[in-house]
Amino acid sequence: MLKCKTTMQNQLGMHARPAAMISKIAQTARREVWIGDGNTRADASSVIDILSMGLVKGAEVLLEVSHSDDIEVIESIRDLIEDGFGEDTDG
Repeated sequence: MLKCKTTMQNQLGMHARPAAMISKIAQTARREVWIGDGNTRADASSVIDILSMGLVKGAEVLLEVSHSDDIEVIESIRDLIEDGFGEDTDG
């Protein structure tokens, strides 16, 4: 299992557009990609599962993959989160 941590940056936290962006990237993986907050984890290829986590600005986000070829997938998702999904991060 490969993991990386990041922090939710955008003011609105997780909502439909960012969840769809994550899901689209996760669907390119060879195996499952997980997104978590330290207490729970969700299937990163599912918009509904991602939204159900209720991630807010400042939340720690844990990304996991089980196949080493998918490291680029979680790095891409991490970069997206750290960039605030291209949204206003200052609020």
